[in-house]
Amino acid sequence: MSSSEFDLVVRNARVATASDIFDADIGIRGGRIVQLGLGLPAGKREIDAAGRTVTPGGVDAHCHLDQPMEAPAKMADDFDSGTRAAACGGTTTVIPFAAQHKGQSLRAAVEDYHRRAEGKAHIDHAFHLIVSDPTPEVLTNELPALIQEGYTSFKIYMTYDDMKLDDGQILDVLEIARKHDAMAMIHAENADCIEWLTKRLEAAGRTAPRYHAHSRPMLVEREATHRAIALGELVDTPILIVHVSGREAVEQIRWARAHGLHVFAETCPQYLFLTAEDLGIDDSYHGAKCVCSPPPRNRENQEVIWNGLADGLFTVFSSDHAPFNFDAPEGKKPNGEEVAFKHIPNGIPGLETRMPLLYTHGVLQGRLTLNRFVELTATNPAKTYGLHPRKGTIAVGADADIVIWDEKPCTIRNADLHHAVDYTPYEGIELQAWPALTLSRGEVVWDGEFHPRPGQGEYLRRGRPSLLPIRSKEST
Repeated sequence: MSSSEFDLVVRNARVATASDIFDADIGIRGGRIVQLGLGLPAGKREIDAAGRTVTPGGVDAHCHLDQPMEAPAKMADDFDSGTRAAACGGTTTVIPFAAQHKGQSLRAAVEDYHRRAEGKAHIDHAFHLIVSDPTPEVLTNELPALIQEGYTSFKIYMTYDDMKLDDGQILDVLEIARKHDAMAMIHAENADCIEWLTKRLEAAGRTAPRYHAHSRPMLVEREATHRAIALGELVDTPILIVHVSGREAVEQIRWARAHGLHVFAETCPQYLFLTAEDLGIDDSYHGAKCVCSPPPRNRENQEVIWNGLADGLFTVFSSDHAPFNFDAPEGKKPNGEEVAFKHIPNGIPGLETRMPLLYTHGVLQGRLTLNRFVELTATNPAKTYGLHPRKGTIAVGADADIVIWDEKPCTIRNADLHHAVDYTPYEGIELQAWPALTLSRGEVVWDGEFHPRPGQGEYLRRGRPSLLPIRSKEST
């Protein structure tokens, strides 16, 4: 084999996949892995991993970038800054949301989102759909057609007035998922309970950010999770419950799994590293930084989530990156004002810190195996959303999306991060690992410095989610 056959060789790698750990050189040509072996011939370029752990580039399958919002709210990260942050944290594929607004064509929402991404993304990306207005046209024509075009997942909300669907609408949309082999993601919180509690908190003058958690206790997530499972069972289609926060929702999912139902689950860093106290122990507005839904719970629930990550309950670990500046009129202080908790834009940043947090506190502290880390952050997201085996693994034929890890102490500081948000909720957390180098399709995007590639990130048309059951034509 002549040296011209490899554009790049990553040498002396301790390769970790979802199933194996082995020593190898990685031969790359045309942005793809073409050979794994020991003592590969020289490439045009060489990178020495020096025995360090090498994992597939992360797939962050739940993040929000430049999502259109009702004024004055505006997300801080677009596809430029968001994908920059992702790459610097070891993520090489992102799947944000093309969100339909009520009264809007679903296809128009997708076309708008392509315009927002065009020429900006530094890494590869796909889009989930958000279905908020399942009109006959959407159900009969637009949604089936978009699924066939590679938008093979969509999100359904059971809360938020401008997004939520009632149970009948959810059933209609789940039926489309079943017929057309799409993955349905569900935000499970009981909207009526939240509204009832919020009115009573407001009447008592309890409107500081910390009361956001009081308006969304675990039972509202438990009830909605139970109902989502029942709706999925009625239609006989798999569902994925997103951003699961604690014990009560976990118990519902374990029940469903024990009864043979195809219920998948996702969780996020905020439920491992934040608690309700981060929303404030007094009425200060500082807690607005950590307002997200469902809210963080307590230390005991953090352990429940860790256990679910370790034992296979959770399929996917995502950031749910929802970037709003804290001290900005388009962010957590609408029009420059400190507002009641129900008016604070929901969400926290986390694209760049997702992988290092889980690697340090999961793998290096003995809570997770290295294989499980890869499964949660790369392989399973790629399988769940129709990108595997091109993404999410280190294998011949896969894209050369690769992370080399440095295992050395560092501290999360917002000043060192690459998003466009003016804070991180994980400020000051000690880490023992950070990506030394990130490759996206064989090109270095991070090696201690960010190497911009605006517009080089490709839009990914996705296939059938490989975690869906295979059905005969008669069964559909």
